[in-house]
Formats: sequence, C-alpha cells, structure tokens
Amino acid sequence: MNTRKQQLAAFNRLLDIMNDLREQCPWDKKQTLQSLRHLTIEETYELADAILDNDLEEIKKELGDVLLHIVFYAKIGSEKQAFDIADVANSISDKLIDRHPHIYGDVVVENEEQVKQNWEKLKLKEGKKSVLEGVPKSLPAVIKANRIQDKVAGVGFDWEEPHQVWEKVQEELSELNEEINNNNQEKIEKEFGDVLFSMINYARFIGVNPENALEKTNKKFINRFQYLEEAVKKEGKQLSDMTLAEMDVHWENSKEFFK
Repeated sequence: MNTRKQQLAAFNRLLDIMNDLREQCPWDKKQTLQSLRHLTIEETYELADAILDNDLEEIKKELGDVLLHIVFYAKIGSEKQAFDIADVANSISDKLIDRHPHIYGDVVVENEEQVKQNWEKLKLKEGKKSVLEGVPKSLPAVIKANRIQDKVAGVGFDWEEPHQVWEKVQEELSELNEEINNNNQEKIEKEFGDVLFSMINYARFIGVNPENALEKTNKKFINRFQYLEEAVKKEGKQLSDMTLAEMDVHWENSKEFFK
C-alpha cells in the first residue's frame, strides 16, 4: 500500500490533471454542475455493481471515476468562487468531528445503535426540522424506504422484536389479499405498497439489505434465463416455439450453475 505522502501526491496529480482538462479540453470546458449530474448517477451505479460483484479491481476503477466527478464539481465550484476541494474536505471533516462526540468529545456510547441515535439527534440540533430531511427525493423507492425506516428508528420510532415486524407483514398481506378479492385496483396498489414497505422493514430486522438482496436475485434470474436461452439455441429452437414445460427443463438445469 502507498504511504500518506504517496497518497497526497497522487491526489495532487489528479487536481493538476483536472486543471489541465478544464483549461484545454473542449468537452471538459463545456461541463456544468447540471450536465455532470446524470453521469455521476451512472458512475455511482457502476460502482454499486462492482461492489455487489465483489470485484476489487473494478471497485478501484469505479472509485476513480466517482473521485473524478467530486474533483470536477469542486473545480467548477472554485471557478464560481463558491468553494474548492479544500472546502469540500474540510466540510465533511468538520461534520464527522461534530457528529462523533464519542470520539472527539466526552460522550459515552455502548454500541452502534446509540451512535446512530446520537447522529440523528445532532442533525436536529443543527437546524433540521425533520429526521427525514436528509432522505433524497430522487432515491429509488426500495432504498428510500430502507433509509426512511433506518432514520426514524434512530430516534426510537421502531418495533422492538423481529416477530412483531413479521406479524405486520402478515397483516399487510392479508389486507392485500382482501382488496384483490374485492377487485379494487386503487386499493390493491396501496396495499401492495404497504406489503413492500413492511418487507423492507423486516429485512432490516434480520440484517438483510433489501436493495442488495433484490439485485442479487435479479442477477441470478438473468444468469439462469440466459442459460436457458443458450441451451435452446444449441437445440436449434426458438423460445417462442417451446412450451413452458420444455423451457422449465433447462431452467431447472440452470439452477445447478447459478444458485
């Protein structure tokens, strides 16, 4: 691993390159905070994929892409005389010190849960009107639900035992089934949302990240279906010409390779 001196030198090199690109590259010169936004989101998802695959080499590369965007935003901020990379670093450092009084102050905590509770209380002291203010509106729904539940739990609004949450899941499933029987589409959608919300909450209680769990299932399904497609192709057939039972044979075989 690199020394601190080497790490700082590498970061300084990146800052120099960013200056060069901003001054000399036609594409880089045109970029704005707004034009970079969708690219940043894309890079973040690519990093998330690499983390899910546990591909350390790819994680390194994607972290570089994300870091480039941070440096890019800071460069634009400095051009606007609003902030630079030092302000960005100092801002997060100050926040971390302020929100870790058990490290940089005299507050005593016994476990991770108390740290989270203190974190949310400190946010309110900073002027936030709601513990939910920090949940981005544009987050994907599953991640947003998880963050909402995590944040309110941080101030004590939570179930006590996992079995209570599972009972809530069962209750919501029953209400969904009732509306399905009533054939009320608007209420079906509402109750289905309640089922998902309660399942995401239960995931938190059993130590499962719902977004990661669902994405792993997505990947598993894709791999199994593509195995099926390849097997059918080798037989010189088309999926559209096969019965479900015939396709299911290959699907069951795929489970031996993708579990």
